[in-house]
Amino acid sequence: MKRLAIVLMCLAASSAYADTLPPDLVKAVKDYDLAQTRNDTATLGRLVTDDFVLVNSNAAVEDKRQFLADFHLPGFRIEPYVWEQKVAKAWGDGAITGGLLHLRWTQDGKHQSRWLRISYVWQKRDGHWRATYAQVTRVP
Repeated sequence: MKRLAIVLMCLAASSAYADTLPPDLVKAVKDYDLAQTRNDTATLGRLVTDDFVLVNSNAAVEDKRQFLADFHLPGFRIEPYVWEQKVAKAWGDGAITGGLLHLRWTQDGKHQSRWLRISYVWQKRDGHWRATYAQVTRVP
């Protein structure tokens, strides 16, 4: 039942992007979101560029290696999430996606929760969409 709920949330999220984004990017975004909730660093590693930059909500900057390492922390797990107030803009080989979400996760045995506004810059390289930049802002 839990797996069905995750699939339904992802389908709802991808259908909201389907009107404004190319189908292969909609799939990449869906795969990225699922990979985060499954700690699937192989998929995440494939979906972010080697020069990926993440600006966290505490203003810390991480590269691809640091971003992926977070998913290997003992007990770290992001819960399935639903995007709100979505942003989706695409042009040629570039796109921006994002929006507002209530992120819930467990780390070091402690449950965390906060509202975040997140944006991703995507680039199509060698025929595949990859996130090249992400910025996370805490919502007061």
